[in-house]
Amino acid sequence: MGKVLIIDDEKQILNLLSRIIGLEGYDVLQATSFKAGIKQVEQHDPEVILCDVYLPDGSGVALVSEIKRLRPLSEVILLTAHGNIPDGVQAIKNGAFDYITKGDDNNKILPLIAKATEKATAAYRQSKTIASAVGKQYTFDTIIGRSPAIQDAVALARKVAATDVPVLLTGETGTGKEVFAQSIHRHSSRNGKAFVAINCSSFSHDLLESEMFGHKAGAFTGALKETKGLFEEANGGTIFLDEIGEMAFDLQAKLLRILETGEFLKIGDTKPLKIDVRVIAATNRDLAKEIAEGHFREDLFYRLSVFQIHLPPLRERTGDIPLHVEAFVSALSSKMGKTIRVISPDYIRILKQNPWKGNVRELRNVVERSLIIADSDTLTPDILPLNMQNLQATPDNGYSGFDLSGVEKMHIQKVLKYTNGNKTETSRLLGIGLTTLYRKIEEYGL
Repeated sequence: MGKVLIIDDEKQILNLLSRIIGLEGYDVLQATSFKAGIKQVEQHDPEVILCDVYLPDGSGVALVSEIKRLRPLSEVILLTAHGNIPDGVQAIKNGAFDYITKGDDNNKILPLIAKATEKATAAYRQSKTIASAVGKQYTFDTIIGRSPAIQDAVALARKVAATDVPVLLTGETGTGKEVFAQSIHRHSSRNGKAFVAINCSSFSHDLLESEMFGHKAGAFTGALKETKGLFEEANGGTIFLDEIGEMAFDLQAKLLRILETGEFLKIGDTKPLKIDVRVIAATNRDLAKEIAEGHFREDLFYRLSVFQIHLPPLRERTGDIPLHVEAFVSALSSKMGKTIRVISPDYIRILKQNPWKGNVRELRNVVERSLIIADSDTLTPDILPLNMQNLQATPDNGYSGFDLSGVEKMHIQKVLKYTNGNKTETSRLLGIGLTTLYRKIEEYGL
């Protein structure tokens, strides 16, 4: 059904709405303040947010803008106690789905949530359905890296692309699994058809089932019309199931049936549909361990891993870091109106010392932030995040740490100025959560 976040500081109303909405089958989240609401949105990515206009630490009208910046595909319904028309008009301008008056419009809440959920779900599907024309930017030649580990992975991917067997991509978050998946599709006989991607960890159980397989009209509350699932959208092409290890056990059985028979049932339907789809799956989990613990089907694992490719983490191929940095600088600097002529050896040396838990994705964010901070045509260590600056080697090859709270304050001020005070964008560039940014702003009196 999807996730609904309710933000209201009146506990009685919060609990009442939670019960009403929960009984309809939605996963209900709660928050009692502006900041708590933002945190819930960041952590759980709800499809619909039901929010009071008046919150103890901010305005629900302003919160609409923050949520739409943070999660543009989520829908926000504003609740007002007094039917304040100017607030309602401004909320709609800020991107709200609708606004209703507490008490008087209680009978409208459930139908409105159903419509908002359907809109959010459709928008997400559209954003994740990638036409093959878009996929043409991904080829094996564009995969960066000269290290043996990444070259071996590319060689394997080239070989399997020409076949039609399922592929399982393994590796840590940010190692480029979707890039590999799209490259395999691009070099396959299915290139002219759709490439559809879905992150299995982004949905609740019921919503993931509906997203993958579709549903008939009336299959559940809010199912106002028949909807295609992503497998049907991908017919003839490729579907990429990211974070497959997060998929619920019973849904794994449905996926296994598709792999074995090429058939599936829509929710609420009795007649199976026949499809022709290549499945590429990816995971950062140890599926052997998941099988041993009873969380993943062994038979599905063997069907998915007909051909398995492991993507190495960035810390195991630090020699490729300069290549990635050059590529990111080339791609990003022109968009920012910056000219970078020199990348300091010390800048690269510090990057090579970082553990890169977020891998290539994290490296890109760091380079992007460096370009924003840079006041010259040279990338130097002093524009790196403070935690990385502390990795500078000392003469005895150890590491030295020192108090840089003053520099951190100046750094945050600089990024806030660059984003014209946009805290959501500032938190993204700084690589910290929005709530952490608010805390630091308060701590430093910014």
